[in-house]
Amino acid sequence: MKKTEMIDVGDKLKTKRLARAQAFVRLDKDIIQKIKDDLLPKGNVLENARVAAILSAKKTSDLIPLCHNIELEYAGVDFLLKEDGIEIKSLIRATGKTGVEMEAMAACSVAALTIYDMCKMFSKDIEIEKIILLEKSGGKSGTYKRQVQNE
Repeated sequence: MKKTEMIDVGDKLKTKRLARAQAFVRLDKDIIQKIKDDLLPKGNVLENARVAAILSAKKTSDLIPLCHNIELEYAGVDFLLKEDGIEIKSLIRATGKTGVEMEAMAACSVAALTIYDMCKMFSKDIEIEKIILLEKSGGKSGTYKRQVQNE
């Protein structure tokens, strides 16, 4: 049985790294309107989710056992309110020896969970969907861009 261990990145060169990720929180129209009108008892949903996302990106190595601790240079999150929910997109940048894909996906995941937590009093039918990597660049494997299909 192979033992669990972190990958040794000691001999790798530092390069500029970037990752973008996305998630979707499916909500009903009434909850979306409450969010637009800033009428939720716990406060501003999107700004709380943004702060939670940034904090989770900074703490990804504390959440996922084999992730390296990475000094992030930038962590940003944007939200797009749609008729059937909220699209979350993160952008993470760093200069390091390993990628920031997990930080980007952790940011989207925790933002989605924060939205769920702040809205759950109005519905238990909220769904978190499609946590995906959209793009990554830097490092030995180079650039990756997902072909996202419109639905």
